[in-house]
Amino acid sequence: MARFQMPSAEEPRADDVLDAYSRAVSSVAERLIPLVASLRVSRSGRVGTVEGGGSAVTLTAEGLLLTNSHVVDGVDRGTAHFSDGTSVPVHLVGSDPLSDLAVVRAEQPIPSPPEFGDADRLKVGHVVVAIGNPLGLEGSVTAGVVSALGRSLPTRSGTVTRLVEDVIQTDAALNPGNSGGALADSRGRVVGINTAVAGVGLGLAVPINATTRHIIESLVEDGHVRRAYLGLVTAPVPVSDEVAARLGRRTALRIAQVVSGSPAEQAGLMRGDVVVAADGRPLSDAQSLQRILLDEAIGRTMEVTVLRGSALVDVFAVPRLLRG
Repeated sequence: MARFQMPSAEEPRADDVLDAYSRAVSSVAERLIPLVASLRVSRSGRVGTVEGGGSAVTLTAEGLLLTNSHVVDGVDRGTAHFSDGTSVPVHLVGSDPLSDLAVVRAEQPIPSPPEFGDADRLKVGHVVVAIGNPLGLEGSVTAGVVSALGRSLPTRSGTVTRLVEDVIQTDAALNPGNSGGALADSRGRVVGINTAVAGVGLGLAVPINATTRHIIESLVEDGHVRRAYLGLVTAPVPVSDEVAARLGRRTALRIAQVVSGSPAEQAGLMRGDVVVAADGRPLSDAQSLQRILLDEAIGRTMEVTVLRGSALVDVFAVPRLLRG
């Protein structure tokens, strides 16, 4: 009869891996729960005052908090509730529906902010932790992985429909009230702001990266964001080996739609064109185009290089101010 032998301390065990995962999630939760507030707002509706809210992440020690635009849509004031029981009145500083980001300011001291990371360094499969206040339950934590990157989230401002580009998709469970909360990496760095539930088992978050940092700075300084408008809907696509050899990269942006009357249409850009560069900068993903279409590009002639059939074609467009 084989002799039973207990596993030695040196042998890898499945529960060791689970313990490490649990410690990482617990560490992130302990660090971030005090820094993610439950945001309560009220707005006037057809049947009277409607209560609503979501979450908000401390942004500066001077009282700024970061949340979603749709959480504070139509309101100027609200209350931030922290896990230590503190309730702080807040007022709107600036909101940008087209990125679904907004900044509010507390009217008394709040906790110091967390460390903000760079979502551009995320990879599919990385562990992420969502902190928020779903369904009115403050300080809730869920964990999962990055299930996809580069997703698009349709948003609307006035008569303008636009895609929030480069959104993070995660399987960390999100529910109403998580919006505006933190999506953090395994080291507790905030890499996204939870923005929507995409479906069963799917959540989306606006990334924290160079582009959104520029947007946040504009909201703090000006209360709004000035953007350049071309009128393109694009999607990243792989290119052939021959084209990749010419460009020095494997992806570019295929034009899925050209908005009627837009600067892109006036410049002669066409559906099916593959945009490989704009303003002298190579384009390989949606975010690379959005980085260019900020306030400094408004009214300035921009060279756009596209692959049309097998030929590289240069067109010249003049982006205009994007109006809501």
